[in-house]
Amino acid sequence: MTLRLWSYWRSSSAWRVRIGLGLKGLPFELRTVDLLAGEQFSEAHRARSPLGQIPVLEVDEDGRTLRLVQSMAILEWLDERHPSPPLLPPDLAGRARVRALAEHVNSGTQPLQNAIVLRMLKERQPGWELEWARFHVGRGLEGLERAVSDGGAGRFCHGDAPGLADCYLVPQLYNARRFRLDLAPFPELRRIEEACGALAPFQAAHPDRQPDAPPAGRRTP
Repeated sequence: MTLRLWSYWRSSSAWRVRIGLGLKGLPFELRTVDLLAGEQFSEAHRARSPLGQIPVLEVDEDGRTLRLVQSMAILEWLDERHPSPPLLPPDLAGRARVRALAEHVNSGTQPLQNAIVLRMLKERQPGWELEWARFHVGRGLEGLERAVSDGGAGRFCHGDAPGLADCYLVPQLYNARRFRLDLAPFPELRRIEEACGALAPFQAAHPDRQPDAPPAGRRTP
């Protein structure tokens, strides 16, 4: 089996999948899509992803290619296809909790600060896009801080092993810093982020370590 991940260095959705692959210990080929250059809208990429988005995980096995899109679907497929180590806990209530934590980011926070949203806001009302992003990311992290603090967290978002929810938390905190959001009100999230940052899979998945990351002086805010 060969895994091929279509990614962009600073895409939080692709970053989640890079973390998941690393936690599973699965080698993969990295293929890059330059979002700033609009490569995601090419016919070649639209053939891989109907919405022209990333990530796309291609799985070559038994002479066939399976294409998976959307980070949540990809990560759950990885967990079912390669169950050890698990991204989801074994108990029903625990799995529901972890999925809910991930969805706090996946559907409740990140879409509101996505590049296409901020670009439209900037075109319609220049200067307001940063205020918009700070408000919605701050609101999302406030809810996530409360949710994580419900007694189910250990060293990580759920218990003492990293899992699905941590794959979503770490990129979202990175985005919050890009928008210059004060993270002091979220001590539990920052504590978990620090624990994640000590692990090799999280380190290897970081945007700064991706082959398509531009030099620091040439990066957009």
